[in-house]
This record gives sequence, C-alpha cells and structure tokens, in this order.
Amino acid sequence: MQWLAKSFVFSINGNEYTGEWQDNKKHGKGTQVWKKSGAIYHGEWKFGKRDGSGTYSERIPQTNELTRKYCGEWKRGKKHGYGMYLYNNSAVYEGEWSEDHRSGWGRMYYESGDIYEGEWMKDKNHGQGIIQFANGNWYEGTWGEGKKNGNGKFYYSDKGQLYEGIWLDGVAKCGTLSDFGRNEAPRPTKHPIPQVRLVDMQLVLKEAEAAYLQEINSKLSVHNTLTDNE
Repeated sequence: MQWLAKSFVFSINGNEYTGEWQDNKKHGKGTQVWKKSGAIYHGEWKFGKRDGSGTYSERIPQTNELTRKYCGEWKRGKKHGYGMYLYNNSAVYEGEWSEDHRSGWGRMYYESGDIYEGEWMKDKNHGQGIIQFANGNWYEGTWGEGKKNGNGKFYYSDKGQLYEGIWLDGVAKCGTLSDFGRNEAPRPTKHPIPQVRLVDMQLVLKEAEAAYLQEINSKLSVHNTLTDNE
C-alpha cells in the first residue's frame, strides 16, 4: 500500500489536485481544479472518485466569478445523499439525490417563485408532494412523472375555491369544486357555487374516481417497469 499524506499533482491536460492519496488514487480530503472549465471540487474522495461530503463550484463565463453549484454528499463520483444544488437564474433544490438525480424527498425553489416540497424520482415530482404557486394557489396530493396524477386538492386562493378529486397527467378529471375562503379571496367568483344534488352523488363520484385511478395505476406500473429495466 502506498500512502501520500499530502501531494500536489498536475495532469497533462492542466488539471490540478491537491490532497491525500492512497494506492496512487485520490483518497481522503482533497481539492481538484479543472483547467478548461475552471471548476473546483473540494471535499472527500474514495479510490479516485468524489465520495463523502464535498462542494463543487463553477466559474461564470461572463465574469469569471466562482460560484457554488452543489454542496452535499457524493458517492462514486455522483451526487448521492443529501445536498443543495444551485441552478442558473437562482432556482435552488435542497434534498435527497441518487446517482446525480433528484430522488427521494426534496424542496425545489423555482425562478418563477413557485415552491415544490415532496417526493422525487429521477428529477421528476413523483409520489406525495405540495406545490405553492407564486400567486398564492397551491396543490397537495399525488404526483407521477412530474405531473399531478392521482388524488389531489387544488386550492384557488385567489378565487376562493377548492377542487378535490382525481388528476391525470396534470389535468383535473373527476372531483368536486366547492367554495373555500371565498369571502377573503382577492378575486372571488361573482356567484357562490350552488348545491347540485344527484340521486346518489357519492356513488357516481366513486365509480368515476375508480375508473381514473385504474388508468393512472396502469400507466405508472408500465413506467416503473421500464425504469427498473434501465
């Protein structure tokens, strides 16, 4: 076993590494500088790859200013575990990662001012989650492949209404619309929603919901099968 407690290494391509080595590989704490892009990684390494806690920064081409892009956990050279990533235009994600993808629980702050908090799978909203829009409206419920899929509630706080029901690929398919905080809404509907009575409203609603849920489950089952086979 060869151990170098502290070394300075320069590659032919101009990249620089300063830090600990083991068996001729980056291992321990160290800093890598990529000459071509100016990017810098400072943190832990295992057998030549970023592994453990570390920070990755890039240079802004227009100003050459160094800005932090990711701070968190790594595994075998990829973002893996908990970490925070800064996208261009101030969008930020903080949460769990798996092999360079947002996967698990996480919170995303979008440039538009919208905020999503919930479950992710391969960079898409997938599972249970809540999104609050910049205008004050919000949705909480089930997501699939980055879209509202399944049971969910959409609060139209600007109009004072609530939709509760089934969604398919981001579109409301079957549910109920009711007044919700209508008197406090900034732009309430002109007239309150009247009561509509069916012979058996709950039975009609449940039958429709069951049909859409079956369609959603079938679609997501195919998606999960394709994902497992990748």
